[in-house]
Amino acid sequence: MSHLSTESRGLLHGHGTLGLLVLSLASAGCAAGAPAGDEISEQVGDTEVSFDEFEARTYREPESGVYIVDGDIPLEGLDGLEDFYERHVQRGALIIDQSRGRDVRWSDREKRNLSYCVSEAFGDDHGAVVSAMESAAAAWGEVADVRFVHRADQDGACDARNKRVVFDVRPVEGQPYYARAFFPDSSRRARNLLIDSAALGPLDLWTLTGVLRHELGHALGFRHEHTRPEAGACFEDDGWRALTPYDAGSVMHYPWCNGTNWGDLDLTENDARGAAALYGPPCR
Repeated sequence: MSHLSTESRGLLHGHGTLGLLVLSLASAGCAAGAPAGDEISEQVGDTEVSFDEFEARTYREPESGVYIVDGDIPLEGLDGLEDFYERHVQRGALIIDQSRGRDVRWSDREKRNLSYCVSEAFGDDHGAVVSAMESAAAAWGEVADVRFVHRADQDGACDARNKRVVFDVRPVEGQPYYARAFFPDSSRRARNLLIDSAALGPLDLWTLTGVLRHELGHALGFRHEHTRPEAGACFEDDGWRALTPYDAGSVMHYPWCNGTNWGDLDLTENDARGAAALYGPPCR
């Protein structure tokens, strides 16, 4: 999730900094808070853009070398970005939710052991992040047959090299996003949930738990709801499969993209039905 653009701040006049919204630096549709200035992303799918131009305006994390598209979706290295460009940007799509016509999701064997660590590098904020992750994970586990498991014994070695966990939760500094996650088909190297330090302070509109509910939705394979034509704004692409009717209040919908929820990011009844449709109902 990235910082707000000037337009988005205008929508929240009087509320201060919103804090944790997933916006794209280089993808279509929503306003993006780029580190070099506030401007609205053009809709790449409707323009002629070379790969060099696309690469130049796509944010790349300095430490990992991972490219970030659609605000919080990682692509590994130049080869990953070029593959993404060839398969999606040239035909107008800017995020991935299916691969070779199949849903990007965890298998029935994997879905109940989505283990993670929370880096001790969070310092004094470690406990708060652990608590927020547990609450966000519980929200998805209450509506679908998925189970996120915190491996606290791995917190002291919590990075992308740790193969004892499915993904790592780590702090970052000075990023253009507040948090970013991954999709189930990401390699272990890119299966990170990164939280910028700005998200650990007071947030006027959302909570850290709400933000993580959104990010764990991506980790389960769910797309931004506002890419649907019913939203009438912030179109990303049409490469998705509907699980439920359109839901303007979804945890995966940006409020300024004609969304209806300007409160915390909570799962709706449609979110619950969609998650259960994909992964099965929760085991009681």
